[in-house]
Amino acid sequence: MRSRYSAFVKLERDYLLRTWHPRTRPGSLDLDPGMRWTGLEILDTTGGSAFHGSGTVTFRASFKGGSLHERSRFERVDGTWVYVDGEFLG
Repeated sequence: MRSRYSAFVKLERDYLLRTWHPRTRPGSLDLDPGMRWTGLEILDTTGGSAFHGSGTVTFRASFKGGSLHERSRFERVDGTWVYVDGEFLG
């Protein structure tokens, strides 16, 4: 989760697509170079250990003028954790 947040901050489109589950990965990704991310707060996690094949991360990502609150789902694919999808939480 933290590496994907950093990739959004640095506009690393290729990394974001590479760490997205093949089942849900978009064909392309438009990132806003004007977006100014200011912080990431991990609020909760479930699963995600070496013994799990899936997990969730609930987080708040702050940006200039607001924040994004989401519960993201991750799955392990070929030993690597990848983003599946997320649910926005008000």
